[in-house]
Amino acid sequence: MAPATRRILITVGLLLFAAAVLSALVYHSKPEQRAELARFHSPSLGDANAKVHIVEFFDPACGTCRDFYPFVKSLMDAHPGRIRLSLRYAPFHRGSDEVVKMLEAARRQGKYWPALEAILAAQPRWVVNHTARAELAWPALDGLGLDLGRLKADMGLPELAQIIRQDLEDAAKLGVDKTPEFFVNGRPMPRFGYEELKGLVERALRDAYG
Repeated sequence: MAPATRRILITVGLLLFAAAVLSALVYHSKPEQRAELARFHSPSLGDANAKVHIVEFFDPACGTCRDFYPFVKSLMDAHPGRIRLSLRYAPFHRGSDEVVKMLEAARRQGKYWPALEAILAAQPRWVVNHTARAELAWPALDGLGLDLGRLKADMGLPELAQIIRQDLEDAAKLGVDKTPEFFVNGRPMPRFGYEELKGLVERALRDAYG
């Protein structure tokens, strides 16, 4: 091999190696860039420019998800404008996918968050023996100003089922097999618990805002 050719190959090899190292550094410094974590379709609460992003995989029929919701809201309230929450669906309970469709249909009328809070508050009435009974959840939506006829029709839209499929595929890629599962700026909780989530959020706040 000619010396000039050898030098070119060595240079190309070094450039490829440097690119791989740089890519790895970017990936690990900004783990949230993983497509499986953030999707454009995910319901989001809080300032879009917040530097701390909580991604929660949740099941509306999950009692622990219901318990964690006010805790997450309190973290956001304690740091206004600095934390954003995105919800991803992992409807592991039987029948829970229909309740997810109910929420997504409410979102199409601009009522996602009131519907979510009403559904969670009424959860003990529509979750029976660990099975979601969507037909029992309808009374929770009364008084929210929803067009229930339109909502029922929208629940059958194929794009709602696609959202659930995408979220379940992403959950599987990320190893999510229970709910709630939290990621803060792309980092999973080291152990499950209120204090563990709070600690992860506080670390992210220090890193982002000093």
